[in-house]
Amino acid sequence: MSFMFKLFLKYASVGVINTLIHWTSFFILNEFISQGLSNVIAFSIAVTFSFFINSKFTFKSNVSLYRYLIYVIFLGVLAYVIGEIAENIAVNPFMTLLSFSLVSLIIGFLYSKYIVFKE
Repeated sequence: MSFMFKLFLKYASVGVINTLIHWTSFFILNEFISQGLSNVIAFSIAVTFSFFINSKFTFKSNVSLYRYLIYVIFLGVLAYVIGEIAENIAVNPFMTLLSFSLVSLIIGFLYSKYIVFKE
């Protein structure tokens, strides 16, 4: 098994827990506010968990405010854009979460590996 695949599996395992945090938060918030705003807030809660666990467990990298900010901002914009698109075309909230989870898993891994946690 290649190093990159093993790294992706670690990232994906953290992503499972992250997704549970994100989805639970999203469905609670979506009772009160729009999908776009629900998605970005739920993402912000989950991404903080994900950032710290991935920095130590997956990428064995130092934590810094700069790294945290570029991680959160990039993926937060992605969360918001997907949520707003879903809201505008009246997508079911479950499909919004599923779409974001799949897109952010792949894009988030590549962004983390080659930008955020690049040594």
